[in-house]
Amino acid sequence: MQQFGKVAVMMGGKSSEREVSLMSGNGVLAALKSRGVDAHAFDPADKPLSALKDEGFARVFIALHGPFGEDGTLQGALETLHIPYTGCGVMASAIGMDKWRTKLLWQGAGLPIPAFEMLDENSDFAAVEARLGLPLFVKPATEGSSIGVIKVKQAGDLEAAYREAQKFDPLVLAEQFIGGGEYTCAIIDGEAYPTIKIEPATEFYDYQAKYFRDDTVYRCPSGLDEVTEAQARALCQKAFRVLGGRGWGRVDFLMDEAGGIYLLEVNTAPGMTSHSLVPMAARVQGLSYEDLCVQILAAAHVG
Repeated sequence: MQQFGKVAVMMGGKSSEREVSLMSGNGVLAALKSRGVDAHAFDPADKPLSALKDEGFARVFIALHGPFGEDGTLQGALETLHIPYTGCGVMASAIGMDKWRTKLLWQGAGLPIPAFEMLDENSDFAAVEARLGLPLFVKPATEGSSIGVIKVKQAGDLEAAYREAQKFDPLVLAEQFIGGGEYTCAIIDGEAYPTIKIEPATEFYDYQAKYFRDDTVYRCPSGLDEVTEAQARALCQKAFRVLGGRGWGRVDFLMDEAGGIYLLEVNTAPGMTSHSLVPMAARVQGLSYEDLCVQILAAAHVG
C-alpha cells in the first residue's frame, strides 16, 4: 500500500451534502487505514487546496458530494496541482452534476430517458402538467441526494413546486413519472456491477430514505430476469461512457410497467455510507468495502 503515498480523503466541504460527505469520507478513511494506506482526512472547508502540496499528499480519494466536489471544480484544481484523484475527470464530473445537460447528451446519443421540460418564470405550468402527466417530479438541475426534489401529484401544484426547487438552483426541470421501479447500477473500472432495486417506504427515494431511514428495501440481485439484467447493465455502461466517465460511478435508471428502461441520472462521486449502493453491489460481486476503496484509489490519475 505504500505505492499510494500519502492519501487525502477529501470530505466535508461547503455544499448542502456536507453531512453525507462526512459519513462517506470517514467510512473510506477507516477502510483505507485498515488496509495499511497512509490516509488522512482533508476538509476543504477548513484549509485551502494548496495545503495538499504543502502537506505532501500524493493522491486524493474524492468523497465530496454536490457542488464544488462532484461538479468538475475540484477535479480541475487537482489537475492544476498535478495530484492524481479518484473518479471522473473534469468534463464528465461537470456534465454529470447537471441533470439537464446529462439528459441532453443521452438524448442526443439515442439513449432512453423520461420525458422532461425545463421550467422558468414564463412557463405555462398547466400545459406542462398536461403534457407530462401527473404525478411528475420537479428537480433542481445541479443538486444531488434528492435535495429539492418534489413529487407533484395534484393539478395546479407545479408552479409552487418550481418556486421551491428554484431556491436550490435557477435551473429547474419537470420530469415524467415512470412507475415500474427504481434501480441503480455501479460502474467500477468500466465493469457494470449487479443492479439494485430500490424500494423506499417513503413517497419516493428522498434524502432521508437514502441516508437515515432503515425501512428502505434494497434488492441485490434486483430480481430482473437474466436478459433484462444484461440489457440494463449494458445500457448503464454506455450511458457512463457517453458522458466520458472513468474510474467509478453509478447510473440510476427507472423501469416502466412494460419493462422499458429509462436512464435517470449519473453519480460521479457516489455515496460510500453504510446505506450506500455501490458498496452493496460490490459485496454481491464478492468485493468487500475495504477492498472496493483500495480498488477505487488504485485507479486514481490526472487528466
